[in-house]
Amino acid sequence: MPTEILMPALSPTMEEGTLAKWLVKEGDTVAAGDLLAEIETDKATMEFEAVDEGVIGKLLIDEGSQGVKVNTPIAVLLADGESADDITQPTAAAEVAATDTATAPALAASTAPPAPKGAAGDRIFATPVARRIAAEKGLDLTQIQGSGPKGRILKSDVIKASASPQAAPTPAAPSAAAAPVAMPAGPATDTILKMYADRDYEEVQLDGMRKTIAARLTEAKQTIPHFYLRRDIRLDTLLAFRAQMNKALESRGVKLSVNDFIIKAAAIALQQVPDCNAVWAGDRVLRLKPSDVAVAVAIDGGLFTPVLRDADTKSLSALSTEMKDLAARARDRKLAPHEYQGGSFAISNLGMFGIDNFDAVINPPHGGILAVGAGVKKPVVGDDGQVTTATIMSVTMSVDHRVIDGALGAQFLQVLVDALENPISMLA
Repeated sequence: MPTEILMPALSPTMEEGTLAKWLVKEGDTVAAGDLLAEIETDKATMEFEAVDEGVIGKLLIDEGSQGVKVNTPIAVLLADGESADDITQPTAAAEVAATDTATAPALAASTAPPAPKGAAGDRIFATPVARRIAAEKGLDLTQIQGSGPKGRILKSDVIKASASPQAAPTPAAPSAAAAPVAMPAGPATDTILKMYADRDYEEVQLDGMRKTIAARLTEAKQTIPHFYLRRDIRLDTLLAFRAQMNKALESRGVKLSVNDFIIKAAAIALQQVPDCNAVWAGDRVLRLKPSDVAVAVAIDGGLFTPVLRDADTKSLSALSTEMKDLAARARDRKLAPHEYQGGSFAISNLGMFGIDNFDAVINPPHGGILAVGAGVKKPVVGDDGQVTTATIMSVTMSVDHRVIDGALGAQFLQVLVDALENPISMLA
């Protein structure tokens, strides 16, 4: 029986994606591991591989289709001896996704119930039609033996099980279509559209990344009790030390940035003040042992926060090389999920754009984020009491008060300031 290829979940948080490009066409023979399509998630464009061998019988979703829900059928795979004539009517979920992916969620949910899980939490593989029929008949899919590839439960398996006198129906879950659905604030949108009805404007549709940024940062500002700690840092010693190091590293093609020193200083501070190396986990705090530092990278239409893992153990040149690689692939949206998820602390540097200081929003579940401004020449009072000039960089640390208290955050900033004002200590 033909096998449906489903929209994959390419990251733990992915709920829908865009089928950017098909890499196969109908009639192509594929083997396990062959590339089938390029899928755009909210953060990256990733390649999707085949898990079975066979012939592509039908492509159910067009290239460029947005908002395709995870587990929606996107293609049909034919096994040996099967032909296109064996393909039955597309599932309702596939029809919805192919005709109007923007309105698919409610209908797809009522047509194809969510994939169940076994007693150990493992996903039970079943076609959407099999899940729908099982839900209608009150059958427990964990008790049905699948006859499809890799044990996938097919429509025929459910029908056979329902005809068995031993089949023990389980109470059917309430239909997702009957459950109240939380809708966006439509009236507010209508009000704004009416307000600008007589003005010329262009309506920009939100892509997956912008939707995710909006949701996560709204959640952050509404649920995280932010407070802010500010320090000024003298950069003159660091700038001179950086110039000296870059001259020595020139033959290796390494050029250190001020941001590389900030990353290293933050990693050291997380080790010296370990209570700050923590994340909020709902009903508990997770205190990390390695210093995994996330760094915001601006890209067209949004931003990434790639994570430099074990930053405390890496040299400045290694951090610089890794950061340049992550930033380049972030701008091409080629980062894998594990490269931009995790970390306990983040850095956002707008100094290169001429911003003197700003307050950054914490990226949950991080315990804090450091907002870095530009280094600016300012008058200061020297140790001898005389007025002189110095290059001053202003930083603001946004802190989750559930994780880090004020005095603790102040200790962290002091270690960071000491490291940046005495940069040679970062080589020890």
